[in-house]
Amino acid sequence: MGIKELLSYRLHVVANLLSRGAELRYRREFGVSLWEWRTLALLGAVTGPLSLNHLAHAAGIHKSQMSRVVSGLARRKLVVRSANSEDARGVHLALSRAGRKLYDSLIAAANERDRAFRSCLTREEKRAFENALAKLAGQARQFIQQEKK
Repeated sequence: MGIKELLSYRLHVVANLLSRGAELRYRREFGVSLWEWRTLALLGAVTGPLSLNHLAHAAGIHKSQMSRVVSGLARRKLVVRSANSEDARGVHLALSRAGRKLYDSLIAAANERDRAFRSCLTREEKRAFENALAKLAGQARQFIQQEKK
């Protein structure tokens, strides 16, 4: 079997296609990159502030890359930084009022895109797809644990 038939490769291709389409729309409509959108979405999904480390871990990117994304969002006054009282070197990050407003528009657009993609599947296909994703994620977690031994 070649690389193009591997499940991981095929999932990666689909994920990249979804991401590229999202990037084009979010940049055109809202002036944000995909990483900016994901950062705003992660901050918007929680009730309190997050540390840079937690945000980077949740996004699955290196802390230095997240720091650059956050710096750009802070310059645009979409993210607010505050001192971390428990760690003098750390900061807490949260959406500003403008960031929250942008997040609300972005999440509405993301949900619209999600509905559009899901609409090409029948009810049975949606159920089977959700089950398959859950099984694959579980299997992947098991493989990671085995590799760590």
